[in-house]
Amino acid sequence: MNEESYDFIVTGAGSAGCAVAGRLSEDGKYRVLLLEAGPKDWYPWIHVPLGYHKTFNNPNVNWMFDSEPEPELNNRVMYQPRGKVLGGTSSINGMVYMRGNAADYDEWRQRGCDGWDYESVLPYFRKAEDNQRGEDRFHGTGGPLVVQDHRWQPPLAKAMHDAAVEAGIPANPDFNGANQEGVGLYQTTINNARRWSSARAYLKDAKRRKNLTVATSAHATRLIIEDGRAAGVEYRTPDGTRTARARREVVVSGGVYGSPQLLMLSGLGPAEHLKKTGIEVVRDMPGVGSNLHDHFNTYIAYKCSQPVTMNDLVNSLPRRIWAGMQYALGRTGPLASMGLYVGAFVRSDRRFERPDLQINMFAWAIKTRDRNGVVAQPFSAFGLSPVHLRPDGRGTVRLKSSDPTAAPEIRFNFLKTASDWTAMLEGMRICREIARQPALKPFVVEEIMPGPRVSEEKELRDYLRQTGVSNLHPVGTCRMGTGSDAVVDPRLRVLGVKGLRVADASIMPRITSGNTNAPTVMIAEKASDLIHEDARQFQVA
Repeated sequence: MNEESYDFIVTGAGSAGCAVAGRLSEDGKYRVLLLEAGPKDWYPWIHVPLGYHKTFNNPNVNWMFDSEPEPELNNRVMYQPRGKVLGGTSSINGMVYMRGNAADYDEWRQRGCDGWDYESVLPYFRKAEDNQRGEDRFHGTGGPLVVQDHRWQPPLAKAMHDAAVEAGIPANPDFNGANQEGVGLYQTTINNARRWSSARAYLKDAKRRKNLTVATSAHATRLIIEDGRAAGVEYRTPDGTRTARARREVVVSGGVYGSPQLLMLSGLGPAEHLKKTGIEVVRDMPGVGSNLHDHFNTYIAYKCSQPVTMNDLVNSLPRRIWAGMQYALGRTGPLASMGLYVGAFVRSDRRFERPDLQINMFAWAIKTRDRNGVVAQPFSAFGLSPVHLRPDGRGTVRLKSSDPTAAPEIRFNFLKTASDWTAMLEGMRICREIARQPALKPFVVEEIMPGPRVSEEKELRDYLRQTGVSNLHPVGTCRMGTGSDAVVDPRLRVLGVKGLRVADASIMPRITSGNTNAPTVMIAEKASDLIHEDARQFQVA
């Protein structure tokens, strides 16, 4: 085995890992190794905003995981695309910039995560951000993560927004500002019509630093733990197995599936499960791989009377050629966006203190979405999607074998409680109410999914079982907090193991109210500061 030594080793160059490695190498004091199992982000469609459908089921840049059959969803499997490329899932996601609700973070603090309340995390959101709208109390400029408004929108976007207002949902110009509730236009991590992934944000300039090594096609397979301390990482490359030693810390940033998998492969996890898998138990940690949860959603789709949807683009070669010319010549047109312009945050029950539903309004409508790809309706159509933001169901990530290249076992347990069902049924009702408004009348021909005849509760429940899916925002499998089922403390240190942290969406004790990429980057920014603080107090001999 070849062996090298670094101050810090970061496993996983995704949304969090790129940010952690970029920040740790910033001042030049420390040697940093960043490991990524996938390739460099050279695939052209990664960088074209609408091109993310080309990465949705591309095994060259995507892990393409599947869940186990879901009991409440007719035993259907939930496809889980996850980035296997520099930038991780930030290189293949939908690019919506959404922080969640301020109360989400205050709840983290109430659950024992001191220092993670909203006022404590807001500076890290601002530090990361370079917002096109400028600087204020809530937003920053000059940070590595570019956040911009859509530079191109179809007329359907304004009609959707106005219809939601007509349905009684207040207009909200900034979901990431003083108030989340209402309807508004999404901001995105797009920079001048190019995807601005975490790799672009944090590594574009950092890769030139002599103290940062970015190793792609380098799959971390085991943490080396000696005398209760993370001493290094074993990883596979096309040239064989290598070992890297960490003088200070190892930071695990493999994501909600990769991070618990690596910990368990290294003997950190539920003891009985590890024994059954044939892995020597280093530390019994029942919380590793537990607390998996995700937003849940379905689709209400409408046939459109005007050729203004993404379906019209997909189904017409001349339109695709024209869109390509618009993008190539002026960085505008449909390819400069990602087809999701408008959203609304609402409460399924007015007695709730904050929104528990997100209504996504798409300029397209699909027939299917699975590991075979996204199949669009063969005619002009658009969709409204209710997303349940605070699901009760909790699942697990477990090992299928001791082979580090094997996909993990993923179980969600969606729709396990009455409140999960109630929220989704109310979300479907709200979508239909929006579609009935005058602003959308010039566009709506008819409802095609589930169709106007599906109106009774039993029928709607059957439709949810047939069509409901993971919203691809999984979190929680290395939960931060206190108690026997916590994995990391509020400084993101793995409990009972020195020199080891986890920094990614897996540490969330409870999912945030909205898309999870921005909170994941915030976690990485805060983790970097925590690591720097501890490094100043600990001098390596």
